[in-house]
Amino acid sequence: MEEGFSRVAAVDCGTNSIRLLVADVNPATGELRELDRRMTIVRLGQGVDKTGKLAPEALERTFAACREYAEVIREKGADKVRFVATSASRDASNREDFVRGVLDILGVEPEVITGDEEAELSFTGATKELTGRDDLAKPYLVVDIGGGSTEFVVGDDQVRAARSVDIGCVRMTERHLVREGKVTDPPTPEQVAAMRADIEEALDLAAKTVPLREARTLVGLAGSVTTVSAIAQSLPEYDTEAIHHSRVSYDQVREITDSLLHSTHAERAAIPSMHPGRVDVIGAGALVLLSIMERTGATEVVVSEHDILDGIAFYTALRS
Repeated sequence: MEEGFSRVAAVDCGTNSIRLLVADVNPATGELRELDRRMTIVRLGQGVDKTGKLAPEALERTFAACREYAEVIREKGADKVRFVATSASRDASNREDFVRGVLDILGVEPEVITGDEEAELSFTGATKELTGRDDLAKPYLVVDIGGGSTEFVVGDDQVRAARSVDIGCVRMTERHLVREGKVTDPPTPEQVAAMRADIEEALDLAAKTVPLREARTLVGLAGSVTTVSAIAQSLPEYDTEAIHHSRVSYDQVREITDSLLHSTHAERAAIPSMHPGRVDVIGAGALVLLSIMERTGATEVVVSEHDILDGIAFYTALRS
């Protein structure tokens, strides 16, 4: 292996999915060379709120994915492995079954991280490659637009402030665009206005903790942002390399958001780069991004395909 690089495996186990990244990482330069990246839906948190326990079938699905990942890790020859887990595993009364199973399969114990640690890992994963670029000024504002929430993290070389608010693309769609069990297609102006007001209220909340307007570079993560980039580039299919570190202007985001919120399900589904699972929620996700850009005054968003998983890999490489 090239001098300065370490081959690591990072596992991020959430409530719904478990993901693996095997990469060669140079901690000194921040360079990360991806060897394998994959995701499996395991629904580890199935019923845990109601029962207080991890369901046997949920554990087995998770362990099956771990066995698959263990084989990949062996094949790729990773020197270090780190497994980061969600709070669902921490709160469960039978969490020791989970810990023991992961330890038996992968040889490492799952770590449950705090919200501050999660923010730092996400920030590092998204920005480490950007350090040293003269065209991207600091501080960065990293926004991760998820399904249920959006995370805001501001920092230079390290996190200065972070906040999570409940304006994810799925939550906004279900709260404002669903009538009688179906998504309104396209949404009415009244629905869009109500959704916009909800987003603005959440941004007010985020701004109490995170200095949104102090950021000089906006970095966007997750499927809503990457899909907007793909549409802006008129990609014939979803292309990770073309999307990663692409830059989408405010005018493009505004035009795309307006188009998505005025289109039908069939029209959105016909977009070549659109994932089937994102067709009904992309309008809401794009509106969240547009609202953030308007609030911060950002003229463009730098799109990153790298996130908490890459942050885990970087810090794993730093460990002795």
